[in-house]
Amino acid sequence: MKRKVAALLFTIAIACTAFAADKTPIVGGQPMYPTKDIIDNAVNSADHTTLVAAVKAAGLVNTLKGAGPFTVFAPTNEAFAKLPAGTVETLLKPENKDMLTRILTYHVVAGRLSAAELKKEIRAGHGQTALKTVSGGTLIAMMQGSNIVLKDEKGGMSTITIPNVFQSNGVIHVVDTVVLPN
Repeated sequence: MKRKVAALLFTIAIACTAFAADKTPIVGGQPMYPTKDIIDNAVNSADHTTLVAAVKAAGLVNTLKGAGPFTVFAPTNEAFAKLPAGTVETLLKPENKDMLTRILTYHVVAGRLSAAELKKEIRAGHGQTALKTVSGGTLIAMMQGSNIVLKDEKGGMSTITIPNVFQSNGVIHVVDTVVLPN
């Protein structure tokens, strides 16, 4: 009897350890696996359908499936909904591909910057750090309380709501507002 109880407790302990070790973040109701690339994870997020449609329309799928590494500040559907009415539909038109590409690549920084690394750079910069985006623009990262916020070239602000969604080719930080270049 004691052996059965001990075996049962051992099994429960192993199961709890495995459960605790599984730190796969959930974004848009789906697990974001670190073994998958940015696109393979993003297409499963119910919160990022607008972003995925925009990435496809801009022809950036192969780029974001590439080796990277990339740091992507990924706006949610709600973030896109904050834009003026009709903006997303206009940007998705083929004739606006260049503008769409510029906006999307403004959300991407070369390299893999974790939230801890961003905070370290913000501290080293005495409260802010400039991030050069793939589009050639600049985002300013700073702290607002315990949150990392991004200030775009137009003065708009976006908060990282889910940090450190690690991918095989970079990291995604989910943001609540679309950032816009000049």
